[in-house]
Amino acid sequence: MSTDSVPRDANDFRAAAGLPRQPITLADSAPRGPGLFAVDRDGGETVITNIRRLAGFDRTPGSRVIAFATWLLVVLGAGLMYVSFQAQFTYIYAVKHVNAASVIEAAMLDAGMVILSALGIGLALAGKPSRAERFLIMVCAGLSAFMNYAAADTASWRSVVAYVAAPVFLAVIVDRVISVIRRHVLPADAESAWVPLGRALRAAARRAALVLLYSLRFTLAPGSTAKGLRRLVLEAAPVPEAARRAPVPLASVEPPAIESPVTEPPELAGASKKARLTWWYERDPGYGKRSDVGAAAKRLAPKVDLSEGTARAYLGQICADLEPARRAS
Repeated sequence: MSTDSVPRDANDFRAAAGLPRQPITLADSAPRGPGLFAVDRDGGETVITNIRRLAGFDRTPGSRVIAFATWLLVVLGAGLMYVSFQAQFTYIYAVKHVNAASVIEAAMLDAGMVILSALGIGLALAGKPSRAERFLIMVCAGLSAFMNYAAADTASWRSVVAYVAAPVFLAVIVDRVISVIRRHVLPADAESAWVPLGRALRAAARRAALVLLYSLRFTLAPGSTAKGLRRLVLEAAPVPEAARRAPVPLASVEPPAIESPVTEPPELAGASKKARLTWWYERDPGYGKRSDVGAAAKRLAPKVDLSEGTARAYLGQICADLEPARRAS
């Protein structure tokens, strides 16, 4: 009789003796052999796993290949950094003629690239972002390539390629290894260290195009170009006092009203001074106000060639004649 056909309770001596069953662990419920299997937990949850994962020795598919590629990167990096170091050391030693200082300065950028590469790979294995490290790797590679370019024969493109290729190629390979490790650990990750560099190059190209375009315009029309640039600079950097004062729109500035001069009508020609004073007093703002008689006399006396006292007496009489009419109203 095979063991597969024997019920589970057939060999359960505790159940046969009426004792409670022993708790069954996850390892006891796991079937024997390789491959995937399902385990039912107490809460009704079904877990798909395998023996290696249950024991903690399971590997994500492709992890060994990526680890092998990482070690190949170490070997390749050592060789390429030796090539770059040799070129930089030759150039720096020819300038400084100091052995120790030339060795340190020649290894500076390459050592920095090694440190940043280790930091980037470590962060990638932990599933954490490493944009700054990857960007600095490219910066170190660019500076190393520039130093190699200085050591090359700039008149020969073959010499330039032979000197510059090593650090640039190493930076590209390091970045791709870190990117693959991140995508292996975090499948949904889309981090790219080339985006900031692309934005910087695009901004630099735009500014270079503007400089070239304005240089051409200045050659064709120097006067208007200089005026436009002057206005642009003045608007971009206003004087603090002028900036604090809000400009008043021209449309809101109303010209002051021009009052037409008041002249005596023709019928007063040859009339008495009292009649003329009465005409002017009727058009005065203080007409009929006893408290304003003195001020009105002072204003109107010169118009009719009267003294101020005589004008005040005439105006007082006019105000007295107006009193009965006011009381009646």
